[in-house]
Amino acid sequence: MKRRNLLIPILAMLWVFAADLNAAESSRPNILFIMSDDHAAHAISAYGSRINKTPHLDRLASEGMRFERSFAVNSICTPSRATILTGKYSHKNGVPVFNAFDGSQPHVARQLQAAGYYTGIIGKWHLGTDPTGFSHWEILPGQGRYFDPILYDRDGARVYPGYVTEVLTDLALSFLEKRPADQPFFLMLHHKAPHREWSPNLKYREEFSKRKIPEAHTLYDTCATRTEALREQQQSVFYDLTRRDLKLVPPSELKGAELQQWLSVKPTEVTIQKDGKSQTLTGEALNKWKYQRYLQDYLACVQSVDDSVGRVVAWLDEHGLRENTVVIYTSDQGFFLGDHGLYDKRFMYEESIRMPLLVRWPAGIKPRLVNRELVINCDFAPTLVELAGARPLAGVQGRSLLPLFREQRPADWRQSFYYRYYHDPGHHNTRAHYGIRTGRHKLIYYWKKDQWEFFDLDQDPEELRNLYYDARTETVVAELKRELNRLRAELEDDDAFSEALPSYGVDGPPLKWKPGHGPE
Repeated sequence: MKRRNLLIPILAMLWVFAADLNAAESSRPNILFIMSDDHAAHAISAYGSRINKTPHLDRLASEGMRFERSFAVNSICTPSRATILTGKYSHKNGVPVFNAFDGSQPHVARQLQAAGYYTGIIGKWHLGTDPTGFSHWEILPGQGRYFDPILYDRDGARVYPGYVTEVLTDLALSFLEKRPADQPFFLMLHHKAPHREWSPNLKYREEFSKRKIPEAHTLYDTCATRTEALREQQQSVFYDLTRRDLKLVPPSELKGAELQQWLSVKPTEVTIQKDGKSQTLTGEALNKWKYQRYLQDYLACVQSVDDSVGRVVAWLDEHGLRENTVVIYTSDQGFFLGDHGLYDKRFMYEESIRMPLLVRWPAGIKPRLVNRELVINCDFAPTLVELAGARPLAGVQGRSLLPLFREQRPADWRQSFYYRYYHDPGHHNTRAHYGIRTGRHKLIYYWKKDQWEFFDLDQDPEELRNLYYDARTETVVAELKRELNRLRAELEDDDAFSEALPSYGVDGPPLKWKPGHGPE
């Protein structure tokens, strides 16, 4: 009896200890990380879009936190993805342009998987090597395609009939339904859309083809006072969109190489049908038409992404996962929507580097919060690792956003950040440059041309007036140069990738298909 009486409190203590462990395990949040490709923040109505409505993304903003000043530190798809995974700048993670990602280095998926998370990635990977650290992965080869996409995993490849955004959403819901019930999950749902060539599904193609999109404020920017770099670029809405981009119908007799050549032409005149009559457009009329075609297709692709977010969030809510699932929505960088007359990204101007960042977590974030601190994509990995209670990543150059989630601004939060773009010569003839952005100012250096740009973002938020050569700005510019040098030293940027880098084309490095992995 004495021995039995002694066992009772011991068993009770063990039961309490086990209950505490279970509670700790169950309190770790699930994480759903949704990322689109090239989705500009100013094409989200929660960010004040003048050109479209995104009700499901707006819901994330109203039920959580909207980050107003979130930025990519190298505005191009593959490098941004490597930075998001590792928390490190391009010169530290080895991916300055389209280099293959070394998956053996520490990164967020490996860390969360080691901490007991069931990890998955579905959609665009674009890192040239097979994913590591994921319990389940099913990815697009290269950029992937909009219709009937190929996806492959450890066992092979298959074609999925349908539109890519809807296919990826279906696969994400399947992942959630089949996940182990006794593990928290970390799912990266990476959409292809709205990447070039901006191919919408039939529903939204028809709907948006009837819309007239308001023109960007700086669509007719003359680039006066700016460096040669902006005038040398080849990503002009007016002059560089191709027949393929504009969805012009080729002559039926063209095949193979001749067809591809026809599609790659940048047309200087276009014949359209209007009111049952043929009309040939040139000059200003053609420029206005090109802008409309570009934005109609781009925004139609965005609308499908918004629908996808709505479907996945509704599934979480319906299955009792609302409270303790962190839902993050972002893009790998920003995008020009006719701003400065441009499409694409790469430049250090606001529309290109600014990332949307919406976070809903009812258990940890109050609704309708807006944060205006300077946030960079190096911050994503340490945030996810801390959310999961995983071992911190070594060598990260960002910091966790959890204090900001709690409305607690650390006294030493960054006042500036460093940016660097490398690919010169490369796509769109965008010149290599680096620079610094503070809460108010931006300084950009095109090192191969030895030319500078300086903007006062309070007085000139659209970055139309380069004040670098204005004598009144000498003191501020000198301070910014000192801060730029300090950041470069702190981040250990030793110009390792400053010379010309290889260009692999729009799909990045060639994918090394394994035997039996299906169509290339």
